[in-house]
Amino acid sequence: MTNPFDNTDGVFSVLVNHENQHSLWPDFAPIPQGWQQVYGPDGHDACLAYVEDNWHDMRPASLIAAMGEAPDAHRTGRNQDGTA
Repeated sequence: MTNPFDNTDGVFSVLVNHENQHSLWPDFAPIPQGWQQVYGPDGHDACLAYVEDNWHDMRPASLIAAMGEAPDAHRTGRNQDGTA
């Protein structure tokens, strides 16, 4: 039996938790507590494209906040106050 999370022909949703972490989730499975659906249901590739377009900073939101950075600051090289 194959893992339903690896089924590229399956129908998925994209979930996000309070740390802004994203997950592809099989549409047939109940959404776990602490997660909410932000995209889908749709095909595997469309859901993966959504994640790639919307989740740029893999660090948990609490770590980003603790470091005093804007969510995408590491991509631009700038801190929340605009300094490098």
